[in-house]
Amino acid sequence: MSRMIEMKGKQFGRLTVIRQNGQDPKNADLLWECRCSCGNIVTVDGSRLRGGYVRSCGCLRRELARQRYSKNEGFTRNMGNPQNLRNSDGIMVSSMKESQRNTSGVVGVSYDKATERWLARLMYQGRYVLLKSFETKTEAIHARKEAETLYWHKSDKQKQTVS
Repeated sequence: MSRMIEMKGKQFGRLTVIRQNGQDPKNADLLWECRCSCGNIVTVDGSRLRGGYVRSCGCLRRELARQRYSKNEGFTRNMGNPQNLRNSDGIMVSSMKESQRNTSGVVGVSYDKATERWLARLMYQGRYVLLKSFETKTEAIHARKEAETLYWHKSDKQKQTVS
C-alpha cells in the first residue's frame, strides 16, 4: 500500500493546498482542494500539482494571454472589429492560414486519433460546407482543395462573367 504524501499548507505556484478532497476515479490519484492567490477555490489532482502542470485556478493563463495579445500588433489592430477577421470576400482569415498546431501541412486537414481517419473541413459564410472524414491524408487534402475552389473562387468566377 502506498503512503499518502501530505500536501496541506504547501504552495504550488499561486495555489495553496487547503485539504485532501477525494480521489480521481480515472487514475486513483488524490485530489486536493486549493486556494488560488486570486481567491478562487479549485480541486486539483495531486500529481499534476507536484509536477508543476497546474499553478493557478486559470487566472495565470488568462493574465499571460492578455499580455501576449497586448504585444501582438495584428491582434490589437483588429480588436473590437469582427469584420477585420474576414477578407473582402467574407472568408474567415483563420480558415486560410496554417496554425502553429497544424501537423498535416494543409489548412483545414487534420488527423483524428480517436477514429484513425483524416478530417477535411471548410467553413464558408458561417457554416461548414465541408466536414468529412477520409481513410487517407491525400483524399482529405483533395476534398479540401476542391471545396476551396468551389466556394472561395466562386466570387472570382462571378466577377469574370459580369466584366
